[in-house]
Amino acid sequence: MIVSNFEPVAAAVAPKRRWDKVLTEGHAPLVRARRVFRYLPSAPRCKVCNNPFGGPAGRVLAAAGFSPSRKNPNLCSRCCDVLPPGGAEVDIAVLFADIRGSTALGRHGAAADFAGLLNRFYTTATRTLLRHDAVLDKLIGDEVMAFFVRGISGPQYRRRAVLAGMELLRAVGYGEDEKPWLQLGVAVNAGVAYVGNVGGAVVDFTALGDPVNVSARMQQHAAGGDLLVASGVADEMMGAAPRRRLDLRGYDRPIEAYALNACSRPASV
Repeated sequence: MIVSNFEPVAAAVAPKRRWDKVLTEGHAPLVRARRVFRYLPSAPRCKVCNNPFGGPAGRVLAAAGFSPSRKNPNLCSRCCDVLPPGGAEVDIAVLFADIRGSTALGRHGAAADFAGLLNRFYTTATRTLLRHDAVLDKLIGDEVMAFFVRGISGPQYRRRAVLAGMELLRAVGYGEDEKPWLQLGVAVNAGVAYVGNVGGAVVDFTALGDPVNVSARMQQHAAGGDLLVASGVADEMMGAAPRRRLDLRGYDRPIEAYALNACSRPASV
């Protein structure tokens, strides 16, 4: 009876340990796959290994077991085999990027033109963030969410989130010439969040928790061309960057953040 009482506990602990290992130490085949697949065009992709589900490459890779999983259509079958149900609480960096003035653009511009602008933004954001080994969490409306975790993005995952935010601003035209083709605000926060497969009938690989919520609130304060980085994320990079105090909706206390832009020069570490 004693053994049987502990069997459910052991069954629950084993997947969590597996998640901990993948998210904090990495999974060698997965890391290698991401480095290759990010150069193959086509969307949508597996959120974990970047395998393309569409296009000629997607059709070829599907025959090798990289087709969308029936358990979680956001992941390929190979990654679902590596990642069990559930998840784990780990330290991550979270990036939100939002198009400023998108409501007015959608209201006053032609629908086809607005859709074309969004598609261009999605393509640019995807290419930029994947270069920094981000996990693309959401591409919804005028917003992009991505997160960075040690086992997938490498030991400098917090730093890479900041660098990805700066590169994304440059990719849409911010910089010395300041000729952006859209107005974009970006925010980065970090902390312990739940990362894993979430949902019932429809499962998604995502990150949940206060660090995610704070980052989402922060980006509401980012004007076009701004990159707001919460204090404590990667302070060693900030140098003499100006600081701002942000009053976040739903939070009693303001938070401190560094204000960067596309021309900021992070301190070397």
